[in-house]
Amino acid sequence: MPRDSSSLEQLLENPHVWRGRAHAQTEAGLSSGYEKLDRHLPGGGWPQHSLTEILTEQYGIGELKLLMPALSRLSADDPVVPYTEPGWIAWVAPPFQPYPPALDAWGINLSRLLIVRPKDDSEILWSAEQALASGTCAAVLLWPETLNDQDSRRLQLAAEKGRSWAIAFRPATARHEPSAAALRIEMQADQAGTHIHVFKSRGGRPVRLHSIFSG
Repeated sequence: MPRDSSSLEQLLENPHVWRGRAHAQTEAGLSSGYEKLDRHLPGGGWPQHSLTEILTEQYGIGELKLLMPALSRLSADDPVVPYTEPGWIAWVAPPFQPYPPALDAWGINLSRLLIVRPKDDSEILWSAEQALASGTCAAVLLWPETLNDQDSRRLQLAAEKGRSWAIAFRPATARHEPSAAALRIEMQADQAGTHIHVFKSRGGRPVRLHSIFSG
């Protein structure tokens, strides 16, 4: 049967009908400080107001170095959003004691740093969710023991509500687990440097980047 074009046009004129666009607008990202990575991230940088997951086989292979330029910018006295105070940078359950001289050398505003040490994994997620939704944290870093799909959705929604950036550090074994994160990357290090596999990027494509930085 031929389609009734007039009926279709009337339907499309209904304000309650959503019409997809060929190219959805991508929000500008927060520069990572690494041009090679920014070129492959939608918006030219880290996705803001959302959840990013960084997977590693072990901690200490450069995952914090990867974040330092962006975190320094977020905690600066001239913040990303003009006419606002710099946001707090919250660290929830880090598996080590942050070293202030090293953070200061990277340009992190230590007066805007918060360290939260919850008692158990449920409190890790609760603390991160509250910090993200508060509207006062520019970024929230967390090291959960586990993070299921529902928990990741809660973090994603909290980040959107508080206009904050959530960064969850997870083991490489979590790679095949479902997640609501906007960006998921896996880091590996060898004698040649630190390599990154972007295996989930909302609005982008998977990519492998070699030798983002050395050391």
